[in-house]
Amino acid sequence: MSSLPPYATTGQRVWYYSFRVICGVIFFFLIAPIVVIIPLSFNAEDFFTFTPEMLALDPEGYSLKHYEDFFTNPDWQQALRNSVAIAPVATLLSVSFGTLAAIGLSQKHVPFRRPIMAIMISPMIVPLIISAAGMYFFYSRIGLQGTYWGVVLSHAALGIPFVIITVTATLVGFDESLTRASANLGANPVRTFFKVQMPLILPGVISGGLFAFITSFDEVVVVLFVGSAGQKTLPWQMFTGLREQISPTILAVATILVAISIALLTTVEILRRRSEKIRGMSPG
Repeated sequence: MSSLPPYATTGQRVWYYSFRVICGVIFFFLIAPIVVIIPLSFNAEDFFTFTPEMLALDPEGYSLKHYEDFFTNPDWQQALRNSVAIAPVATLLSVSFGTLAAIGLSQKHVPFRRPIMAIMISPMIVPLIISAAGMYFFYSRIGLQGTYWGVVLSHAALGIPFVIITVTATLVGFDESLTRASANLGANPVRTFFKVQMPLILPGVISGGLFAFITSFDEVVVVLFVGSAGQKTLPWQMFTGLREQISPTILAVATILVAISIALLTTVEILRRRSEKIRGMSPG
């Protein structure tokens, strides 16, 4: 991180400190809603606000009962099982199709690469409610609306753009002479892919897979349209809790999801640095 040089002008000094204050304010604006949720999840009362005991840091004002309710309530546990059953399969499909699409679109001889790329990543751009409505009408016509595979395929479609973008970024600067050398040595395309390409693009594949997993695990709009009561996921149960019964257990679930998201994003950052190190873009 560069420091302020001793010969800086007054204007440069003002901007130097103003820029840091602006960054701090933006960071606080983004992180404050999450920071508020975490202590509220330990509230001993069934409130969504800080009690006097909590503000006074009285141990009596804190409790793990909302976490206990999450792990013992059959409705929450069924929703958790549904999310765990849906997200990994959707992630696997997203990684498989997204990786193949990224490799294909990285080939310069492929015609209309840019329009195809725009179409492939359109689920990230199109408002989610429009995608959900379109999936509802499409899957209802082919008999997948309200089924497990309908939800899985919908979440896979939402996750594929993340895999395409991360794998495409990893393929930037990829040395095509490596694949030609593998072919000259007698390796078929499948062996070349798994022995030469995959080890080099693996950080991007895993990063895309983690983003696809987070997208599927946290998604609620599409599953409301495509799923049925039998596919009620954790975000769907949280939405129901807010709309119908205002259960404080939502705060405990939100805290758990925040912890999972932080762990996954930390993994993504580690993989990003590893990818840069492998490609020689950062010092070892």
